[in-house]
Amino acid sequence: MSRIVPPPGPARTLALAQLTNSLGDGAFYASSALFFTRVVGLSAAQVGVALTVAWACGMLAGVPLGHVADRWGPRRTAVVLAVATALALSAFLVVRAYPLFILVACLYACCQGGLTSARQALLAGLVPPEERTAVRAHLQSTLNAGLAVGAGIGGLALSFDTAPAYLTVFALDAIAFLLAALMLLRLPEVPPVPAAPAGAREPRLAVLRDRRYALITFLNAIMYLNMPLLSLGLPLWIVERTDAPKPVAAALLVVNMLSVVIFQVRVARQVSDLPSAARVAGRSGWIFLAACLVYAVSGAHIGPWAAVAVLVAAALIQVFGEMMQGAAAWELGFTLAPADKQGQYQGFFGMGPQIARMLGPVLMTTLLIGWGTAGWLVLGALFLAAGLALGPAVRHAQRTRETLTPHP
Repeated sequence: MSRIVPPPGPARTLALAQLTNSLGDGAFYASSALFFTRVVGLSAAQVGVALTVAWACGMLAGVPLGHVADRWGPRRTAVVLAVATALALSAFLVVRAYPLFILVACLYACCQGGLTSARQALLAGLVPPEERTAVRAHLQSTLNAGLAVGAGIGGLALSFDTAPAYLTVFALDAIAFLLAALMLLRLPEVPPVPAAPAGAREPRLAVLRDRRYALITFLNAIMYLNMPLLSLGLPLWIVERTDAPKPVAAALLVVNMLSVVIFQVRVARQVSDLPSAARVAGRSGWIFLAACLVYAVSGAHIGPWAAVAVLVAAALIQVFGEMMQGAAAWELGFTLAPADKQGQYQGFFGMGPQIARMLGPVLMTTLLIGWGTAGWLVLGALFLAAGLALGPAVRHAQRTRETLTPHP
């Protein structure tokens, strides 16, 4: 358990709250699509439009709600947003009109985006800088463990395929967020950042003017394309372009999640400061390239067993690139953010995965299904270019930060 749960203290409380959240989220992700179509009565197209709008709102809400966490206190903000998320989930139980459904979905996504920003700011305020990446690795392990178990609960609802089963899952998810809020209340509050003096010209959302941080966030968004690759690109590739059985896609997802649970903390030890984060990010680009090359081999019509073996090998390569990239990203996101603006900076940095999720469907279908092997080469080159570009981008941001930081 020491590989998953951090030592006693604020970090462990954060991890347990994360675990509780992710149990509910795993069940939600596994069963929400059928809940919305079978219970709420929406078409697949309506669900797609509503969720696209909602997650776009959630992505944009991260920065202003992160700013609220800086000014109001991240623990208080996180607790309020966790309760608000539970209320939004509860509303799904009774809302059936489509306009109201979109409104509730947007509320849910905005609360989730703000909650992530507030919890990151809380972590930054309660954990010493030299321990943040290691603690974030523990949180990632607990997140994946909770999602895996939660997905199993959602799978049970899918097997029953009844309205009461789906309603139970949503109710359990709401309860999980309330329990997480209670756990967060056990943490000490990080002192809010005082407002700028009257007449000061400091911008309210300074992160929006930080071009160096924006560049690093964009490069990380490219690296985060490994997420839609796993959840969308690979299932389509397996069905359309390989001899492997269709269920292999789900098996690869399990391999990924279990690997993160077991190895993420160990892999994160490679990262201790900005230079090591830049180096590890570059290495992850090479590893993603290698994974893409191996994935491409699976499309050569080599028979089902050989295709499965190649896909599993590529998935194992990919997950180690993913863990290295994640550890590097956490160090960069925390260390390059001003101490008094962690909430809004974490909200902005958190847009990277959301951008990847938004761009992923178009890129994966075009490159992998449309271009085939050549698409894998382009995708791998994209990963490599972004990983290698992070090095000079980080060095430039670090030099600028040191120049702007006043010395005693």
